[in-house]
Amino acid sequence: MAAYRQQYEQWAEGQLGEIRRHNAAITAMTTGLRNGDPEAAVEYFSAALYASTGWPEGLPRQVSAAYDAGARQLVLNWELPRYDVVPEAKSARYMINADQVKDSPRPVTQRRTLYRDVLAQCLLLVLRDLFAADEFGALESVALNGFVDDHDPTTGRRAPMFLGTVMASRSTFAALHLEQVNAVTCLVDGLRGQLSTRPDQYAAVRPGRVPEDVGNGVVTHGGGEEPDLYEMDPIAFEGLVADLFRAMGMQAVTTQRSNDGGVDVDALDPTPIRGGKIVVQVKRYRSTVPPTAVRDLYGTVQDAGANKGVLVTTSHFGPGAHTFANGKPLELVAGSELVDLLHRHGLRGRLGSEGGGQAPVPAQRTAPDSVREADDDDHNVLGMYWSGNVALDVCALVCHGNRVLDDDHFVFYNNPRTPDGTVRALVPLAPDKAAIQVSFDALPERADRLVVIAAIDPVANPAADLSGFTDAGIRLLDAEGTPLDRLDVSDGRDDETALVLGSFRRRANGDWEFVTGGRGYRGGLEELVQDYGIEVE
Repeated sequence: MAAYRQQYEQWAEGQLGEIRRHNAAITAMTTGLRNGDPEAAVEYFSAALYASTGWPEGLPRQVSAAYDAGARQLVLNWELPRYDVVPEAKSARYMINADQVKDSPRPVTQRRTLYRDVLAQCLLLVLRDLFAADEFGALESVALNGFVDDHDPTTGRRAPMFLGTVMASRSTFAALHLEQVNAVTCLVDGLRGQLSTRPDQYAAVRPGRVPEDVGNGVVTHGGGEEPDLYEMDPIAFEGLVADLFRAMGMQAVTTQRSNDGGVDVDALDPTPIRGGKIVVQVKRYRSTVPPTAVRDLYGTVQDAGANKGVLVTTSHFGPGAHTFANGKPLELVAGSELVDLLHRHGLRGRLGSEGGGQAPVPAQRTAPDSVREADDDDHNVLGMYWSGNVALDVCALVCHGNRVLDDDHFVFYNNPRTPDGTVRALVPLAPDKAAIQVSFDALPERADRLVVIAAIDPVANPAADLSGFTDAGIRLLDAEGTPLDRLDVSDGRDDETALVLGSFRRRANGDWEFVTGGRGYRGGLEELVQDYGIEVE
């Protein structure tokens, strides 16, 4: 009990220290703001923009600003979303027979009009948030320039291109009824601002006043060199994760390195009902996080009496990890999701050195068309089982969408493995009747789907159909043969001789999830594979 009390007192003292430092920083900032200190003004209003609940998630948040104390004017450059924020497709229609989604393109003029409206709304939202945050009378006016950070079509080099600019006084802006205005008309006519007529082509406007014109220091947030999370000191990385939890409105402290019980960050979510104690483990990996790490976290959650466990990594998770976490109070945060969360909450970080830190680089993903041999210790086994004595050929297709990459990526009895060995047929072990080994993380970059199919063996059962294919499923095993999950598949039907059992689909963060199939074919394996782009002679 004494040891527990000492541990609690250390934790409580750390919490109080964080609160004192936070309050002291707030006091210093507000004092500086009242005294017209430019640095305090920039820090305060930048924080207000980053804390805005009106700014949509996923849109960029980069600001460069300076404060003119004499004119009580904030001058800032704020990053706007790029043209691709408006979807190229106007609508989508699912074609059930082809199992495909067909997009209807949006007219170019309509897309341009929508993009101009988005830009105008963004600029008006920034003005509203700034004036609303000014509780100290520090702002008489705001000079706002909106830019996109992309490749200049004239030079081909990456550079900020200004698509909108406006200078608005407090009194003029206060007279607006934003709920009733047309955003473009309000910005251009009501506030006498400028907005690019062809923002889709990055036709720039000339900003009226930029931060460099003010004459004192310019403060920039959100840009610059992003720290490489792979190369970050482990303790600093844990501190960054704790900062992220605090930025998300939680209390969080890093644990002491010794006797931490497998916990790197202790967090507390104060939200009623769904909040509570959270234990966080941090894995600065480049390769796939094994399912054992997820199982260990679950044990830690139970031992600590926590409400939830979170595993944060610079890498990603395989199907086994997601399968184990499903239905448990566990959350898995892969590297790409971590970078997105950091940027969304005003923090910085990137994965690897590619792209100069402009965009997250997925961990352990091969370049397009590259080939590397699968790691024998980093794979899963798909064991297929079913009742009845019907003989089946179980095959796999490595696809992009609904098209196999090429004939070599169709694994069946005459082609037992892909060229890189990432997918290969195995001799099954009881109770399985067929087995396939898959190294998900070594699959080609362009592959986003692994389709598992079954067909009647025409030699062994020339007159059979799939009516005897019942009580079927797929056992998901790790590299050591440990069962991770059982995946249900559809039963066979009369007169059908081939069936799509299901597909593993790559998610946006690089992880894989299983989607049950069920489509049957009367023309056997030949008809099925033709639907996936294989020509049968």
